[in-house]
Amino acid sequence: MINYQRKLDEIIEGLSERKTLLLHACCAPCSSYVLEYLDNFFDITVFYYNPNISPLSEYEKRISELRRLISEMPLSHEINFLGGTYEPEKFDNIAKGLENVPEGGERCFRCYRLRMEEAAKIAAEKGFDYFTTTLSISPHKNAEKLNEIGEELEKEYNIKYLYSDFKKKNGYKRSIELSREYNLYRQNYCGCIYSKMISEKMKFTG
Repeated sequence: MINYQRKLDEIIEGLSERKTLLLHACCAPCSSYVLEYLDNFFDITVFYYNPNISPLSEYEKRISELRRLISEMPLSHEINFLGGTYEPEKFDNIAKGLENVPEGGERCFRCYRLRMEEAAKIAAEKGFDYFTTTLSISPHKNAEKLNEIGEELEKEYNIKYLYSDFKKKNGYKRSIELSREYNLYRQNYCGCIYSKMISEKMKFTG
């Protein structure tokens, strides 16, 4: 199995100067450690594009928390923010026929790609040096699949992908600490209607 944290370390060690990075972000808690970590090496623009999130009120709550985090974190360099378009119909299209697939399966993989591909497109169009996503910080996300998709998109859009497994080096633990420090809203489901249903069912059954 590939050690993606090591690949990230190698990329960082090979940098002779700060590079620009478009960072796809799913939420404030997951972004906290990633911003703290990468701020030392990249000029970061946070890109919030998550058409999977349901309902709209949840989407707006998460984007608001992310903006607040960016404004309050005492980082060494300015963090820019780019909000994507809320397009739930795009998620609905990729999820068709996979509604009953367990969490962490093919539906989730398509969702990874949907969001990461939009980040790759924007990064290429705007001339960023790299793109990546915060998603690998979650222990519930498949880091190997995320990086496979990133590598495919790198070739497809001719934009460098920053390999990562941000949960390593106690990244997930640090994100929890930062979430407490900034009193961040921590959602109890990934984002889509299907993950919400699973979360509510688990709560109901104890």
